[in-house]
Amino acid sequence: MAVIPARGGSKGVPRKNVRPLGGVPLVARSVAAALGASSVDAVFVSTDDAEIASVARAAGAEVIDRPADISGDKASSESALIHALDTLEAEGRPADVLVFLQCTSPFTTSAEIEACVAAIGVDGTVAAFTASSNHGFLWQVAEDGSAAGVNHDHTQPRKRRQELTPQYLETGAVYVMDVPSFRAAGHRFCGRTKLIEVDTPPVEIDSEADFQVIEAILAKREGQSRAAAVPAGLKALVMDFDGVFTDDRVLVDETGREAVFASRSDGMGLGRLRKLTSIRTLILSKEPNPVVSARGRKLGIEVRQGIDDKLPELDRWLAEHELTRADVVYIGNDVNDLECMRAVGFAVAPADARPEAKAAAQLVLASAGGQGALRDLCEALIAASGQA
Repeated sequence: MAVIPARGGSKGVPRKNVRPLGGVPLVARSVAAALGASSVDAVFVSTDDAEIASVARAAGAEVIDRPADISGDKASSESALIHALDTLEAEGRPADVLVFLQCTSPFTTSAEIEACVAAIGVDGTVAAFTASSNHGFLWQVAEDGSAAGVNHDHTQPRKRRQELTPQYLETGAVYVMDVPSFRAAGHRFCGRTKLIEVDTPPVEIDSEADFQVIEAILAKREGQSRAAAVPAGLKALVMDFDGVFTDDRVLVDETGREAVFASRSDGMGLGRLRKLTSIRTLILSKEPNPVVSARGRKLGIEVRQGIDDKLPELDRWLAEHELTRADVVYIGNDVNDLECMRAVGFAVAPADARPEAKAAAQLVLASAGGQGALRDLCEALIAASGQA
């Protein structure tokens, strides 16, 4: 079992566990890493916060309600882990191995989780954690107030880094424990422990400065592969309307007539998609509105609107065109899109989508709804089809 403790309170970075980082909430990043590890049977987020719970569920995790007495600033992660184990055992779902992930570590990978799990039971190992090589010279202040070397003798000529005994810094991302050993010891290093060396930067988000630095790193990393993230072979593009074709605002005059803001660039992108690929398109909207029909007619896109339960309607449309859910890329921006987003082959969200929609998406676009999001997606689909 993977358990991700995520309290609602945070003093350094308020609401950091649900704050989007690179377009995806922190807790959703940890959930995605855990879900991608084949050795993990189930993923749980332990939280006292309703919004975190909602985002966690949207990302695919189950939620354990964390009591207030172990949710304060001084509560240990171990207390949340033990409570989670107790809760699961009471439900008849005991765990043999516990994967403990911290969502303040945004670079966690499924491969790192797998490596730590694989170490458990080998040569008596009951605990494993991720760490990165560290070549720093550490100092402390001695009793007389002078500086003293910790991992080096400062009274001797300075050694080269290569001559120092190898040392490692915990990344803080992944800890894995044999459950009986963890229960007996009450802490994560509960017996023979294996260090799993990783290349992931040992960074944790504890301040606004941390957040900004990591945001910049992710923007460079994930922005470079943005178009490549869209897989080839998709046969249908299904789109929500409000917040995707529009910026989610509506103009209402004194007669109640409505108007919305849309992007000509999006229209150009959809035209190019129709011309250069065989990808079918559909607007699937909850709100019945003449403006939806008008936009669909202008762009030559089929419209189905006034749909409260979108997934059954999507299935009907797919059956009519002899397509499957796996053939579909779905772009949505709000909670009423989540069921479809989780069901299809590839899910996408605009940059300004609700956190729950971003958590359910495999790709969060750089542009907002009604401001180029559909153009970005269409160009990525065209590139994936080899027609760019």
